[in-house]
Amino acid sequence: MKYKDLAKDIVQNIGGEENVTNLIHCATRLRFNLKDNRLPDKEKLKSLEGVLSVVESGGQFQVIIGNDVAHVYQEIVKTTKLGMGNAVSADADQPKEKILSRIFAVISGSLSPLLPAMAGAGILKAFLTLFTTFGWVSAESGTYLILAAAANAVFYFLPIFLGVTAATKFGANPYVGGVIGAALMEPNFTGLLANGDKTSFLGIPVVLMDYSSTVFPVFVAIWIFSYVEKYLKKIIHKELQTFLVPLLSLVIIVPLTAMIFGPFGVYIGNAIADAINYLMGVSGLLTGAVIGGLIFFLVVFGLHWGIIPIVLANLSNGTDPILAMWAASNFAMAGVALGVFLKSKEKTLKSIAGSSTLSLLLAGVSEPTVYGILLRFKRTMSYVIIAGAIGGAINGGFHTYATAFVFQNIFSIGAFKPVSYYLIGIAAAMGIGLVLTILFGYQDKKAVSVTEASAEGPAAEVQAGPSKASSKPTGGSPILKKEVLLSPLTGEVKSLTEVPDPAFAEGAMGKGVAIVPSIGQAVSPVNGTIGTILKSGHAVILQSESGAEVLIHIGINTVQLKGQYFSPRVKAGDQVRKGDLLIEFDLEEIKEAGYNPITPIIISNTGDYLDVIETTNSWVTAQDKLLTLVV
Repeated sequence: MKYKDLAKDIVQNIGGEENVTNLIHCATRLRFNLKDNRLPDKEKLKSLEGVLSVVESGGQFQVIIGNDVAHVYQEIVKTTKLGMGNAVSADADQPKEKILSRIFAVISGSLSPLLPAMAGAGILKAFLTLFTTFGWVSAESGTYLILAAAANAVFYFLPIFLGVTAATKFGANPYVGGVIGAALMEPNFTGLLANGDKTSFLGIPVVLMDYSSTVFPVFVAIWIFSYVEKYLKKIIHKELQTFLVPLLSLVIIVPLTAMIFGPFGVYIGNAIADAINYLMGVSGLLTGAVIGGLIFFLVVFGLHWGIIPIVLANLSNGTDPILAMWAASNFAMAGVALGVFLKSKEKTLKSIAGSSTLSLLLAGVSEPTVYGILLRFKRTMSYVIIAGAIGGAINGGFHTYATAFVFQNIFSIGAFKPVSYYLIGIAAAMGIGLVLTILFGYQDKKAVSVTEASAEGPAAEVQAGPSKASSKPTGGSPILKKEVLLSPLTGEVKSLTEVPDPAFAEGAMGKGVAIVPSIGQAVSPVNGTIGTILKSGHAVILQSESGAEVLIHIGINTVQLKGQYFSPRVKAGDQVRKGDLLIEFDLEEIKEAGYNPITPIIISNTGDYLDVIETTNSWVTAQDKLLTLVV
């Protein structure tokens, strides 16, 4: 197969490069998001040598290639601008998402790369708090200050990091995005604050603010920058784009951020502060419920800093009630994070949840929980709202207050009065958050449908129809050879026609059978070699010693889990024997997440055989006879 020619023909018949908004690939399919789904010539695409089928589903136009898909994809990337800067995650069907979901997806996607740094820094802050509390390290010592720099850097310089990750998410130049964020932290800019809170740009008044640790202004700036960059690339000659596009982008976006996006955040913060003061005058119980239940939304957008001046002003007069109400939200999040830690069986998520819990309890740092758990599993937000509102109402109703500005953690409990009521409030918040997470889970439910099924992923899409009776060579000569494949799974046997995916059900890539597993283990059905195992762990391709190419694809659409709940036990090139463990997976968590676990087992080189005969049993145990390949 000439991959370069095939790549060119596919792009041409898909409606051209300009008709593609996004391109990704899985183990067997090219997945296009198109501007106009009427432009592709389906029949021409199906007739191309190397194209097995064409499927439209889940908002994607899918060209099924088979095991050579990666080579074709690479040729498309080499010869076009597709597949690199404009690729989004495989689970994104953005045009059909609600606007709020899209906003949260952008925020979470931009901040998730920073989670390891945030989690590590949060734990370091917790240890520093512990060391200073017990007098092991002086807060004025060089040791403390050096470690504090490491702990605070990711939060203080968040606009810079966020400029990089948000630009990547929006498909813009990430380094220019980082420079936009860095401009807000540059000494010449921050030095303007020393002369007051106002300055001017070309005679236009500019309201100044401290952008350290902020989120919202940078998101807006980078979002606008992504459109500015695209427009500039359209109107500027290609030879001049290298320096002119970033030059004009910086000249346009940085002043706009200082004049509009930043002050907008300030005004929103002030409006929120006024609303809080009004509520406090009406009812402490009501105010506590509102602050405890909803303040984490302000953290999401970086607007919680607008409340700090009110807190400081209150403390300058003696005490502050807001921090006590706010604490309920932190401890509610700690309860949810602890619940996820206890309930999850996926190592990466468990690590994030554990470090997030410690970060909140020991340091009062909530960002790892907000960006690593709440925005990722949106149903957990409701738990935080309920638990935080109840805890906040308790603290507000009993008129608890802070005597100093502190991060709300277990070491700062002594800064709140009356301590007994404060403890009741935060304990209630944490306990309710924990119980709700344990009882109702953290995964967002998704309906499994044919549409979702065909949007599955990297590993495997294959065949279908019921098997025929065994074929014999002309003249009634005996069967030359049979190869028996054992079942890799324990579960109920289904025909491929029952798999909710056209590519499997229409037999585009070979014959086989499907199993609805009852145990979360896949073992080798043959003696042979691992050809490919997806990073996401949900699919594997083996080659038997006799030459059969066997594809095992665990679940439909499970690529969207991005490896969650899957633990591969082999790697490409490994030699395996029948019964060797290939993949472990958490069956219950996969189903709870809304994914259909039905698993196609496909002979992808079906053309090399006279027939592929299925077992007649309706139930198999791993290592039972499953398929007979007739040569």
